[in-house]
Amino acid sequence: MNTAPKSLRLQIGLFGRTNAGKSSLLNYIAGQDVAVTSPVPGTTTDVVEKSMEILPVGPVVFLDTGGLDDDGVLADRRLARTAAVFDRADVVVLVAEAGAWTEHEDRILGEAERRRSPALVVFNKADRGAPDPARTAALEARGLRWMACCAIEPAGRENAVRAFVEALLAALPPGALREPALVGDLLPPGGLVVLVVPIDLQAPKGRLILPQVQTIRDALDSDARALVVKERELAHALAELRRPPDLVVCDSQVVLKMTADVPRGVRCTTFSILFARYKGDLVACARGAAALGRLRSGDRVLVAEACSHHALEDDIGRVKIPRWLRQYAGAGVEVDVCAGRDYPADLAAYRAVIHCGACLLTPREVRHRFARAEEAGVPATNYGVAIAFLQGVLERVLEPFPEAAEAYRAAAGAVARSRRATPAAGCGKETIVR
Repeated sequence: MNTAPKSLRLQIGLFGRTNAGKSSLLNYIAGQDVAVTSPVPGTTTDVVEKSMEILPVGPVVFLDTGGLDDDGVLADRRLARTAAVFDRADVVVLVAEAGAWTEHEDRILGEAERRRSPALVVFNKADRGAPDPARTAALEARGLRWMACCAIEPAGRENAVRAFVEALLAALPPGALREPALVGDLLPPGGLVVLVVPIDLQAPKGRLILPQVQTIRDALDSDARALVVKERELAHALAELRRPPDLVVCDSQVVLKMTADVPRGVRCTTFSILFARYKGDLVACARGAAALGRLRSGDRVLVAEACSHHALEDDIGRVKIPRWLRQYAGAGVEVDVCAGRDYPADLAAYRAVIHCGACLLTPREVRHRFARAEEAGVPATNYGVAIAFLQGVLERVLEPFPEAAEAYRAAAGAVARSRRATPAAGCGKETIVR
């Protein structure tokens, strides 16, 4: 917690053919031996991550990938890991040799364009010759930035790093470095947000979890105040305030108690719902939650977690959400769980995807996952939105977000009409589950 988490850093993917000098460029920019380099092609066999600060960009993570033309024994697995970095990279940096350009370079830039990812080209090994003027002119015609350097020449490092930062900033779209608000835009200057933070078996020893810390920091950055209480003290804390708070935010697991304790007229929501807006598309999540009303016994649901952790008793993703789904739609609902950066290639078998708050993933990764679900025709939502739906309080906790609330009401109305047209036993019980 002493440095910016990786998920909050600009992700810079280094792509290129084997032995193009990607690792050498990373070491050159970092000013230290981060990645192993060698003239032997295929030295980088897995993605190497390096967190650092680049001024005036700020905190970044470099993702040094294996070559896309790798033909080694484990080439297919390496290429799959390299391709997955496109899901994470906020900027695609193509490292090419100054005197060579092949179909692999075209493939990398084509993938960046397909994903609408900003890209720049670094022609390495410039000591062996300058890049082809026709090639650089073609890049400029496509609106792409480029630079040339020799990543093993110490004397030119300062100028090369300066040129790289300038090209990087120029490649980024306007506002790319501006941090979106978590709660700051929901609070007036001097306003008060009450944060309800349970301390249970899943709470990390001696600290708060990242979403809670980020919310506190965002409130302070917005010149607002934050009052942190456990769920048992919420009612007492509200009663002691001279005026109602501007917002109450709770952990999704205590949303029923929170909505019961917070008077009508005081806006309230959950940390996970804040993150659905912060890292993804809250409107889409609201629609996806409404689609849970179509679940029937026998349907399969994917629960996707961004972190890998040892599941404790009553784990939220592996125990509680599956239990609530079965109470709502029937005991035969099947639930699969994926964790970390594992995510099924084929989502068509699922009736719904329920994703965690994704505090360890970047917004680009989250949007990619939701886009994959949409392409497969599978509604997707996140933990907080789904839990509030299953607990029967989703409209209440969407009040701070009128557009999402309206999208949910419209989608829920459509689901209700379809249920009336094709009733099914054990589906969509109108009860609150606990």
